[in-house]
Amino acid sequence: MRHGKRGRKLGRTASHKKAMLNNMATSLFTHGSIRTTHAKAKELRGVAERLITFAKRGDLHARRQVLRRIRNQRVVARLFDEIAVSFSERNGGYLRLLKLGPRRGDRVEMCLVEMVGEESGADSAGRPESDVDDGVRSESGEPAETSAGDVTDAASQPASESSGETDSGQAGESSEARERTKK
Repeated sequence: MRHGKRGRKLGRTASHKKAMLNNMATSLFTHGSIRTTHAKAKELRGVAERLITFAKRGDLHARRQVLRRIRNQRVVARLFDEIAVSFSERNGGYLRLLKLGPRRGDRVEMCLVEMVGEESGADSAGRPESDVDDGVRSESGEPAETSAGDVTDAASQPASESSGETDSGQAGESSEARERTKK
């Protein structure tokens, strides 16, 4: 019987689970939000909120207790200097868990873990920034600021003008290679 045995095993030994949760907390404080399974997110919430509470205390002993879990000095400094200050008026509930739906492949419920003060990134969770922005890109690869009329004008140009031939030979070679493969 499992009387008095709190928490989830997560299919790992105790040391592996502790190391994984420490690494996930480090990533959370570094990036502001992470994408993980719902079971791991629920376990991470307790660890990360306890670390934020230590950081709010701000004394040397609290810093040393956080350093036992998070080994990265820069992340600990950010936790004590920025994150703890932003939660100074809040008593607990520092993290938000947003369900993202099942993962493709094994149907495990995925979850976005983010700090409450951060903006909601559920739309872009786990995807690179280039996939999130569906706008038209300029020749340099940066998103172009165009109105709806400009987009239709760019699409109606002949292929030779909009192929993006530049002074550098690399862009011209890649477009020539594409032309050969089309034939």
